[in-house]
Amino acid sequence: MGAASQRSLRTEAFIFDMDGTMVDSMPWHAKAWVEYGRRKGLSIDIPDFMRRTTGRTAFECACELMGREVTQAESLEITDAKESIYRELFRADFREVAGFSVFAQAAAARGFKIAVGTAGDKHNIAFVLSQLRMNPAPLAIVGGDEGLPGKPQPAIFLEAARRIGVAPERCIVFEDAPFGIEAARRGGMRAVAVCSSHSASELAGPHVIAAVRDYDELVKTNFLETLDVVS
Repeated sequence: MGAASQRSLRTEAFIFDMDGTMVDSMPWHAKAWVEYGRRKGLSIDIPDFMRRTTGRTAFECACELMGREVTQAESLEITDAKESIYRELFRADFREVAGFSVFAQAAAARGFKIAVGTAGDKHNIAFVLSQLRMNPAPLAIVGGDEGLPGKPQPAIFLEAARRIGVAPERCIVFEDAPFGIEAARRGGMRAVAVCSSHSASELAGPHVIAAVRDYDELVKTNFLETLDVVS
């Protein structure tokens, strides 16, 4: 099915990834891993590590970091240390992906259900939402510490769709990472590629109906007005 046909499908819900999609946080995650490695005496190939782990859960990231299956206690220790560094760094220069709040509010006003599906844990979710103060708040939030496999598996997005009572094919996923784009495809969902940290070619797929730098671009191109909304 082509992009035009994909776009014409009736739409009920938007599911947003969080890091790099709602907020421009990926550079701070990378910096946090650098600092974590420095404190622990670890040499981390950051570009390669980010490529292998963006969109995956904290436990999966810890296993990748150590090159083995870690215990839950080890995972918690790694996650708590690294994510505390991340929040400290990002709090000083917090920023959303341009236009996100305005776009999400406009989408909700037009009748789209809004959900979040992220590999981030409850602490990072609470941190981001406290800064964004979304109005209205998402109807459902699925995090990476709920026992579901991370992306590219579709479980996080499918659970978000289930919680808001919308069939996967009626959802559009907004994602900034290849694993997330692939997770949307595996879940039978359409996707919008948010090119904040990857190029459009890296986020391409038959289910991708738009590739944009930010939400200001979606507003300027009247993206919401092009969708057939289920009333």
